[in-house]
Amino acid sequence: MCDNGENEDLLTGMVVATCDLERRWLWALCLAVLLVQVDTSVVNLAVRAIEVALRAPVATVRWVVAAYNLAYAALLLSGGTLADLLGRRRIALLGLGIFTAGCAVAGLAPTMGVLITGRVISGVRAALILPATLALVRVLWHEPARRAHAIGVWAGMNGAAFVIGPPLGGFLVTVTGWRGIFLVTVPLGLVAAWAARSLPESRAQAGRHLDLAGQAWAICALGAFTYAAAGSPHAAVAILAGITASLGFFIVERRAGAAAMVPLALLRQGALTDAVGVAAAMTFGMYGLLFLVPLVWQRFGILTVGEAGFALLPMSVIFVALSHKTGRWSARFGAKALIGSGMALIAMGLAVVSLSRVGAPLALAEGGLALTGLGMALATGPNLALATGAVTPERSGTASALANTARMVGATFGVAVAATMYGASGAGPLGFAWALRMGALVVAAGAVLALCA
Repeated sequence: MCDNGENEDLLTGMVVATCDLERRWLWALCLAVLLVQVDTSVVNLAVRAIEVALRAPVATVRWVVAAYNLAYAALLLSGGTLADLLGRRRIALLGLGIFTAGCAVAGLAPTMGVLITGRVISGVRAALILPATLALVRVLWHEPARRAHAIGVWAGMNGAAFVIGPPLGGFLVTVTGWRGIFLVTVPLGLVAAWAARSLPESRAQAGRHLDLAGQAWAICALGAFTYAAAGSPHAAVAILAGITASLGFFIVERRAGAAAMVPLALLRQGALTDAVGVAAAMTFGMYGLLFLVPLVWQRFGILTVGEAGFALLPMSVIFVALSHKTGRWSARFGAKALIGSGMALIAMGLAVVSLSRVGAPLALAEGGLALTGLGMALATGPNLALATGAVTPERSGTASALANTARMVGATFGVAVAATMYGASGAGPLGFAWALRMGALVVAAGAVLALCA
């Protein structure tokens, strides 16, 4: 038998081993998420180059971003269900496998249609990876404080992608052309898949199945509303189709009961629905900003593509520097206060950038971007923790999918509305200002929701 000292040494060794194991898990999960988000952020820097190379107007080029977001948002719910049913590790690995195909198609695309197809494939991959990795964080970290820290680090990968993505995108577009931003990421998918092999498997199969009818109605509803938001001349018909598809979705889900893709009883969880609304409002403003600012900097000769990539760093560096601290701040000040304050800062940042003339003077635009990054750091992690913590571990895949679906729905509409308002006003300073002010209003509404919930 061991004496007390030996027991203490054994316990210390077990704690150290557990911490080392958790670090390896977190590294693998964050690498997969980083890959998805870098792929998203580099594209914003290439919009102008794609516009010129493929001779496409802004109204068409925006679909390079919007098609990815649309596929991502529409399939996230099924991605979460598949993660619960087939195994979160297995689905994450499948998503990383699809990554190579999407990037290759986009990088070799001869036309805008093929490029958009490649982005749709990439969106499918993201829809599998994100809910699976967030659900694994929810399941593998049992102690609330350690889980909050892990989620904060996971969320911080969004910021890390913003740090890496813009300068990398600007460099690649300058050196290799716009195709390089897709092709250079192909081998990285293999590295991420190798790292993810070490993750333990986790699933929750009881009473679950893939809700194909609900998924079909969800795709129709989101596609119709996105088409309307993109300024289509048939917007009224698209809105009517979207409303009809939404009704069909809720009817199907109600009949499916607990086996539904989105059980309606789950939506009666107040904390979850509040987190979903806040996530959508946040990304509506943020993604509209990230689409327009690099584009106008390049269109109006304010910055080159490489300079634009580095000019986005104040926002992303602040996000990364502070995201990992939000778990501790949530415990001290309360999640709602932190989320509401963060949303208010994002709205202020968008309003400040809107006061510039197509992103100039740079000092004004950079100040607004810094405020936006600070707000994102405060709100993102606590809001995701609120969403996943509102349900039992068995529904963690569904809850994480709902939270990320809300993020990508907001992003899809944010890009579509920003591009439409910008183009409708002659693609000049007035359209730029009004597009960002619309984003600020939506984010401010999210702040009110967070504080008053």
